[in-house]
Amino acid sequence: MMTDADVRTHWDEAFHAAVVAGLSRPQKTIPCCWLYDARGSDLFNAITRLDEYYPTRAETEILARHAGEIAQFCGEGALLLEYGAGAGVKTEILIAALAAPRLYVPIDIAGDVLARTARRIEARFPGLKTFPIVADFNHDFDLPDNLPPGPRIAFFPGSTIGNLNRREAAAFLSRLRRHVAGRGKAIVGIDLKKDLATLLNAYDDAQGVTAAFNLNLLARINRELDGAFPLDRFAHEARWNEAESAVEMHLVSLDSRVVPVSGQYFAFRAGETIHTESSRKYDPADFAALATSAGWRTARTWRDREGRFSVIGLDAVS
Repeated sequence: MMTDADVRTHWDEAFHAAVVAGLSRPQKTIPCCWLYDARGSDLFNAITRLDEYYPTRAETEILARHAGEIAQFCGEGALLLEYGAGAGVKTEILIAALAAPRLYVPIDIAGDVLARTARRIEARFPGLKTFPIVADFNHDFDLPDNLPPGPRIAFFPGSTIGNLNRREAAAFLSRLRRHVAGRGKAIVGIDLKKDLATLLNAYDDAQGVTAAFNLNLLARINRELDGAFPLDRFAHEARWNEAESAVEMHLVSLDSRVVPVSGQYFAFRAGETIHTESSRKYDPADFAALATSAGWRTARTWRDREGRFSVIGLDAVS
């Protein structure tokens, strides 16, 4: 069995490998999961409260307004598996509505954030046991064999599926189907296509919180990987990728320079970027086709009043 120190070493090594590999590519890219250290998670929570960032409000509205219907869809005695749990704030709405939930299994790459979430959920729902799992949901992993019996509900809120390209999203949905043992359900949040100004403003707010969130990745590299990124010489940028139907976040180098990281050196041209996140936007028919390809059937669809966001209930196809 891995100790906490073993887990910490594993993720330290994974972060190092991801950064070095990503900075070595022609289009420098670092996977968005590494944005969420403790500071990054706190900044993202602040983003969700911004006027410009509508997805959290829209999804929260859906969960609160349709809590009874969603709980009925889940059934009694459920094991709730949440992927990319983070702070798990919206999860409280769902748990409060569920009929006699048996277990909450938050899954996240950030172990310290995960521990705080598990403690808060246990305090909020004293009769509910939690079983936190530190894992990267973007890659295959097995659930423990000793989970209790009961219907399994895979919960993936926040439009996080938009961070995955189509191949990755299909693989992830297939992974969920395996985790619910082929007979469970899933609840997935998707951000819907809309006007470009609304989309870009959501990822480049006037207060600069999203910029601080993005730049925190460089601060993390400096702190954990002996990097020397000058934070004042890189800028946050949100841009629209029409081919991918996605808002992209980039860190733009404001001048030419060479940056050391873990004893290696990476050259930047003025204007060159590090791509840190994509957030794909769906129309419902496209998402339904994607889910079908991964062994799911769209059973229920809920939207906010303004039609900006959708929560999809999926049944595993036997």
